[in-house]
Amino acid sequence: MSLALLADRALTRSTLTLQRRVLALLTNQSLTMSAAPTVRQRRKDARPQELLDAALELFVEKGFAATRSEEVAMRAGVSKGTLYLYYPSKEELLKAVIRQTLAAKIAEGRVMALNQQGSPADKLLAVLPHWWGEVYRSPASGVFKLVITEMCNFPELAQFYAEEVIMPGTALVAEHLEAGMACGEFHRHDVMSTVYSIVMPLIMVCLHKHSLGACGMDEPILEDPDGFIRRHVTLVLNGLRHAPEAPCSSIPPSLHA
Repeated sequence: MSLALLADRALTRSTLTLQRRVLALLTNQSLTMSAAPTVRQRRKDARPQELLDAALELFVEKGFAATRSEEVAMRAGVSKGTLYLYYPSKEELLKAVIRQTLAAKIAEGRVMALNQQGSPADKLLAVLPHWWGEVYRSPASGVFKLVITEMCNFPELAQFYAEEVIMPGTALVAEHLEAGMACGEFHRHDVMSTVYSIVMPLIMVCLHKHSLGACGMDEPILEDPDGFIRRHVTLVLNGLRHAPEAPCSSIPPSLHA
């Protein structure tokens, strides 16, 4: 066999070996790329949350009516068309914000109460300060500002808020107050009045954060918002508890009629 023929066969084998290696390398890369999510896919998955975050920021800063959809899209880094793919209107966008923030938090609070051991008062003392503290520290606290300042101009959104937030939130607290009366832990009282006595000051704390607090006018008592929330809830619930009547002699003279 001639040297030329041997050389040609050796070259052919080398070429085939090189082709196989290149093919194997490309196949491995293809499998790796298909198995792991691409940057584009990860970005797409995160887009709804980015849109909701941008919307809440702008709604609180400028107001719902004054915020344009294109501003939300711009802050989220997408086109207006992309925004409408996820949320077809500004109203639907606000509904999603409310549902994802306060409504979801209320559902979490109900699960927490179900898993909490103790009396009705113990459960409320465990759930309410924790829940309101989380809301206060999160951007969700700005939703209360939107509701109070603008919902009167958007009746459909007001009704949505009532159904998604007010009714389930009120029911959660009312159920435990009624259970406390049923088991004798609390004295008889008007449940709905008590619910609002607990909740309204906590809403005011959130409003302060996004109004006077945002202007640098801080209240010293709110330097520890978690402490304030806990003390407020404790004060109301302690006032509902049955307690032995104190003898009249223990009442300071200044409080006698």
